[in-house]
Amino acid sequence: MLTDRGATETAADHDAQRVSEASATPRGLLLKLVTDQRVAFLIVGAFNTVLGWALFTLAQQLIGVHLGRFGYMVSLYLSYAVAILCAFFLHRYFVFRVRGHFWLDLARFTVVNLAGLGLNTVLLPLVIETTGTAPVIAQGCVALAVAVISYGGHKYFSFRRTKKHDAVS
Repeated sequence: MLTDRGATETAADHDAQRVSEASATPRGLLLKLVTDQRVAFLIVGAFNTVLGWALFTLAQQLIGVHLGRFGYMVSLYLSYAVAILCAFFLHRYFVFRVRGHFWLDLARFTVVNLAGLGLNTVLLPLVIETTGTAPVIAQGCVALAVAVISYGGHKYFSFRRTKKHDAVS
């Protein structure tokens, strides 16, 4: 369609619109069922928290109990290593539904999760040593607190996309 601006500008406008539409991030599968991204994040986060806690429990029963007083810390690190990869894929594909920049997203996601691991590393022994709570119960409580705090990190850092980023993806 020709306008006063001429055929060249119209073609450029059409191409820009097509790029914009193509780069629009489709809603993740979970967001098709749950319209609020925060709720989708909490569902995936809850699943991954339960998975991480189950992995921690398994590691604690198989390994941690045999390693002495702080064997639960080995269980924590083993369970985090597995759970972080699962969480990355679940958040990337079902919640934020981003494309491109896989390694950058993974690096950012890892940074946010390492911050969470650092917080967990401080809180878990604090809870266990000051309250006498069993490691499995203490980890369940601490993991919930860390999951809630990590939402902002993932939304605004791990899977952040600027308009320029979206056009490139």
